[in-house]
Amino acid sequence: MAAQQYEKDAAAMTQNTFPVYKVDAIVQFYRTEVLTGQEAKHFTKNDITPNPKAESIQRLYMRILQLIFRFKPERHYAMPLSENVQYPMLYEGVTPIMNVYTRMCQFLPICLVYDFSLNDMISPKAKRTITILSAIQNFLIFRKGRLEVTAAHQQSFRSDLDRLQAYTREIKEAEKKIEELSIIPPEQQAEAEELAAALTELTTNTQHEYQAVSAMNEKVAQCKTEIAEISQKLSQRRVEVATLKDEIVKLKSQIVESPEELRNEMERMKETVKNIKMSKDLADERLVELQMRVQCAGQVEAEIQVLLKQLQDLQDSMCQTNQQKEKVQDLAALYEALQKELRNLSTEEAQLKRALAMKLDKESKQQIRRLKKKEVKDQQVKIIYGQYDKIHEKREEVVKLIEEKNHETKQFNEKMHMLKDKCSQRTQKAQEIYEHLLTTLELYNKRIQTIVMETNEDISKMKSHF
Repeated sequence: MAAQQYEKDAAAMTQNTFPVYKVDAIVQFYRTEVLTGQEAKHFTKNDITPNPKAESIQRLYMRILQLIFRFKPERHYAMPLSENVQYPMLYEGVTPIMNVYTRMCQFLPICLVYDFSLNDMISPKAKRTITILSAIQNFLIFRKGRLEVTAAHQQSFRSDLDRLQAYTREIKEAEKKIEELSIIPPEQQAEAEELAAALTELTTNTQHEYQAVSAMNEKVAQCKTEIAEISQKLSQRRVEVATLKDEIVKLKSQIVESPEELRNEMERMKETVKNIKMSKDLADERLVELQMRVQCAGQVEAEIQVLLKQLQDLQDSMCQTNQQKEKVQDLAALYEALQKELRNLSTEEAQLKRALAMKLDKESKQQIRRLKKKEVKDQQVKIIYGQYDKIHEKREEVVKLIEEKNHETKQFNEKMHMLKDKCSQRTQKAQEIYEHLLTTLELYNKRIQTIVMETNEDISKMKSHF
């Protein structure tokens, strides 16, 4: 049954999706990439074929787990049982094998090996171990390539980090400029307060003047009605006087009276004429006074129109300040967008820091291995002469990789120049916006000063007039 199961497993493994390497390539790979020191020196082709050695295969699995998952060999010997177990010495020989087996069962599905059994560790077969080791070798080669890609990403991350720092400096400078532009300096605060007080005084004065003008208009309307009534009465009196004169003429022609009655009537007529003249003179004086009041009201209306024009100019200047506030709000929105970019870059920074930590760990291990390899190479000079051809082939591959890296560095330098140009363009734009804001603020301050001078002159004129 076991032989049939093994044949089924071998048939399934022939349909795998990874290449099955030769024994020499497997031994060379694990000696250079996984094992170190004396273990790499003593690991040979005889440990795999024709009869694999269980101890060397188990040790190799332990080193693979240590490389990938950071599981030290001492942890495999820890017995995961309670303290009250009877005969714990029986479990001491089994615990490392079972720990390695459980962790290999968790690891090998990543390498596309789904049928790993305990028999592959206790009594391994040559073909089966070659397929498992080639699967692990394929995964380790893929992992190495991914780590190189992460190293390239780390290099780009460093450039991005420098760019992020430059952006943060520019953002801080923009914040300071926005604060300087939004905050009124203490020298101009007194002027602004004086302007506000002058505006409030102007509004109160204009309201009082509007009330006075409305009262004057009411009085002028009353005077006009009185003048019309007086003129009507005068016209009636004139008509009455004319009719009386005609009647007197008729009576004189018809009636011959005594001279005393004529004198009395003449005196009465003279008194009535005097009274009419007196009333007429009083009406003329009242009319002249009313005309003077109407002229004063016209002058007041003209002055009020001038004040209204000044208030309209002030309103235009306030509209300009509102536009400048909108510009400041746009700058604040741009600042928020830059903050979002900064947050995204910070998240990328955290991810790349993790990758960088992994890379640094690997580099430290590689340095340790290189030191050990140097010690081993001093002892293996004779073996290296036989493997010169293979090393020459590897050297050509390394030369190709170096050429690819040089090409990637050239592309990276071109990207750096592009990013520097973009940063310079953005700084120029920010400088132009800052200069534009300074010019608008200077114009606004000049405008406010002129308005204050004009309002002071108008107030002095109005005070002198009133």
